[in-house]
Amino acid sequence: MRELALIMPVYNEEGAIKNVLEKWDKTLSDLHIDYKIFAYNDGSKDKTGEILKEISSEHENIIAINKENSGHGPTILKGYRDNAEEFEWIFQIDSDNEMKEDSFHKLWENRENYDFLIGIRDGREQVLSRKIISAVSRMCIRIFYGKGVWDVNSPYRLMRTAKFKDVYFKIPSDTFAPNVIISGYCARKHLKFYETPVPCGIRETGEVSIKHFKLLKAAAKSFLQTIRFSFTKM
Repeated sequence: MRELALIMPVYNEEGAIKNVLEKWDKTLSDLHIDYKIFAYNDGSKDKTGEILKEISSEHENIIAINKENSGHGPTILKGYRDNAEEFEWIFQIDSDNEMKEDSFHKLWENRENYDFLIGIRDGREQVLSRKIISAVSRMCIRIFYGKGVWDVNSPYRLMRTAKFKDVYFKIPSDTFAPNVIISGYCARKHLKFYETPVPCGIRETGEVSIKHFKLLKAAAKSFLQTIRFSFTKM
């Protein structure tokens, strides 16, 4: 098996995506990892698709995949499933550059002793509604799955594929926040996990795709899906 697949969902990030991908490409190369970066273009409406096509033609380890818009959760879940057979490790990171590549080595250097390595979003600025959603997500996992990682929906996660492959395919394809369920799975299975603070800045380009009432509606859907999956035989 190859060592690492980096999964990055991308939506309307024409202003940042080239810089983000090239920095991750250099970081992984400098660490001498056998890797591929899979940028999943989730039906972007700007020039993101064109930029990804150009980048992938210039960098052999960056693979651009275009797909119809389905949302962040279904997109990363597809990325996990697509690469579960070929790679020993899967790392997920978002394309907004809020969490940067220079902390990745802390996860990679500790991987041999753990199955699940998480970057806790340190210094993250959140409006009250998102703070409440994060707290409820954490409580939901503790009640229905067990005590585990703190930042249950962190988009900075390194996963040993052999331990998570089954759950990737059991989670329904339309799940809004599969990362939350995956964190719950880690708790339920008592997998070895590692957590370390990773600086979390603010989005420099683009915009948050879900706001206000839509955010609360999506959060309610996520909670119900997470609770429902907790009764799945694992």
